[in-house]
Amino acid sequence: MIRSELVQLLANDNPDLSPREVERIVAIFFDTISQHLAEGKRVELRGFGAFSTRARDARIGRNPRTGDPVDVAAKQVPYFKPGKEMRQRLNV
Repeated sequence: MIRSELVQLLANDNPDLSPREVERIVAIFFDTISQHLAEGKRVELRGFGAFSTRARDARIGRNPRTGDPVDVAAKQVPYFKPGKEMRQRLNV
């Protein structure tokens, strides 16, 4: 499912809201999650899962075209851990 499909489903389920209002709600939702992760916080949605970040160490990678070594800086990457209810739904 892509974002536009999500917006369309929510707009269909909530006829009192315009598609533009639903798009704004979805944007605020995703922006808030991204902002909290950028601040190093954890976001938990009960029954769905938890978003957090994990640290990746600096390393030496390789340019796939030339094979030359390339320095890759340390960074934070997003991590998602599914909740118990989601795992149960997937493994019925």
